[in-house]
Amino acid sequence: MEKIDKLDRKILSIIMRNARIPSKDVATECGVSRAAVHQRIQRLIDMNVIVGSGYRVNPKILGYRTCTYIGLKLEKGSMYKLVVPELLRIPEVIECHFTTGPYTMMCKLYARDNEHLMELVNGKIQDIPGVAETETLISLEESFSREIPVEQKAIIDNENSFKEE
Repeated sequence: MEKIDKLDRKILSIIMRNARIPSKDVATECGVSRAAVHQRIQRLIDMNVIVGSGYRVNPKILGYRTCTYIGLKLEKGSMYKLVVPELLRIPEVIECHFTTGPYTMMCKLYARDNEHLMELVNGKIQDIPGVAETETLISLEESFSREIPVEQKAIIDNENSFKEE
């Protein structure tokens, strides 16, 4: 089992705040060499702790002004394996979760406006075979969005699940 130590957590905290920060600045803040930072980041990638990188784009600036969560009830829960590939064909759907509770699945999507949202829900999502019912919840405002904190002590086992240290 590989451990995530204090230095790993500090590096993660820094790069999660600003993925574009130069390695030399991370190294300076952590009191280690640039090479050590590169090695640690690569190890965290290899361990699947870091699972991606990129830029967050403001959907509103691109014309997507309506953020929506849609609860989907399927005819049978096992149909989610058939529904997911169909949802992947709809680029405005940016997240999809298989859930417990009143919905079989919960999706997050962005639409240009309410007309576009109606087209997506009525003309695409509800037409997917297996989708029995939908409920649309429009987000009025995103209060915050953040990553999970990395300050807790954790270790990773061979199946890449976190455990308390």
